[in-house]
Amino acid sequence: MTAAVAPGPLTGLKVVELGQLIAGPFAAKTLADFGADVIKIEPLQTGDPLQNIGGDPLRRWRLLKDGTSVWWQVQSRNKRSLALDLKQPEAQDIVRKLATESDVLIENFRPGAMEGWGLGPDVLQQLNPRLIMLRISGYGQTGPYRDRPGFGVVAEAMGGLRHLTAEPGRVPVRVGVSIGDTLASLHGVIGILMALHHRNTSGAGQVIDVALYEAVFNCMESLLPEYSAFGAVRGPGGSALPGIAPSNAYLCNDGGYALIAGNGDSIYKRLMKTIDREDLGNDPALKDNAGRVARIDEIDNAIGQWTSQRSVAEVLAALDAASVPAGRIYTIADIAADPHYQARGMLQQITMTDGSALTVPGIVPKLSATPGGVRRNAPALGQDTDEVLRGIGLTQAQIQALKDKGIVQSAPK
Repeated sequence: MTAAVAPGPLTGLKVVELGQLIAGPFAAKTLADFGADVIKIEPLQTGDPLQNIGGDPLRRWRLLKDGTSVWWQVQSRNKRSLALDLKQPEAQDIVRKLATESDVLIENFRPGAMEGWGLGPDVLQQLNPRLIMLRISGYGQTGPYRDRPGFGVVAEAMGGLRHLTAEPGRVPVRVGVSIGDTLASLHGVIGILMALHHRNTSGAGQVIDVALYEAVFNCMESLLPEYSAFGAVRGPGGSALPGIAPSNAYLCNDGGYALIAGNGDSIYKRLMKTIDREDLGNDPALKDNAGRVARIDEIDNAIGQWTSQRSVAEVLAALDAASVPAGRIYTIADIAADPHYQARGMLQQITMTDGSALTVPGIVPKLSATPGGVRRNAPALGQDTDEVLRGIGLTQAQIQALKDKGIVQSAPK
């Protein structure tokens, strides 16, 4: 259970979430955090209920508590769960009925899956011309790769990110979270909000086509224009930021690293003064970024010599006093103990159904007048099936008939 919170800015927005795992559900979670009523449609429970086979596979990803991922409590908070078998025509009828009464539908199946179920935009937008459909897939709804299976890790590589995440000459590594999926989700949310604004004036919905690789590529900064203008193929930079100097991770005498970004012209001079290298700070050849890039090894060595004689805490204290951006590398244990995270409401506690406490991430972004909030915990599979079906006009007898046919499912009481 969670404490009561004020309605969010999206209160009254009705959203149907189809799809699984990360990209589509993260987009729906973001809307739900700000008050949207999200109905999450999940596959039925199959086999032994104690094995928890069914629903969104994320329910069983990574570390489990009482058979369910604690990640689930973040990804599906504020949502309602409707369990049904999308392969059944009567289940597809239910989705069409929900879409008729909804503002937004989110799906992240492979292109063509929705059309195969009679749930493509040609059908749903004829039933509800105001419907906004967010479609997230690996390669988009068009193009020669549209039918390929696409996961975030592949999109991160195709989008140009994976090539950059390595030490020079070593195997590129992946970012430690599903950043491609999350970037696609956030682009999808932006698209939904723009489409809602357009609908306010036109009255018409539309389809939002988000490809995972394009969401990554959209964040690749100067990669393409540098290649176009100069034929430059940017390579991995390790802990540095190639072409921007100085910005790197520097080893300290306690074995930790200080991340120092002294790449602004005035910041650079303050940094050099702090490390007693005013000769470098006042060198006319180093007054701007281009000059510093040409001599980055010399500058990095000077900073590294200074940090190697101090602890991370001593380095950060000195640089903070000089207004030089710097920080240390946080583990999740550091985050959980950090007073700034606490003060900003980014470490929220919820109470699980078994009465135990769980700390989950707070709400981003922060709105002054209509903030988001955690209004309800993530649902059990089919927890809201009866409620949702009654909401579209089905009687309890009709709902029971659908259960008897194995088309829908409710959570056990």
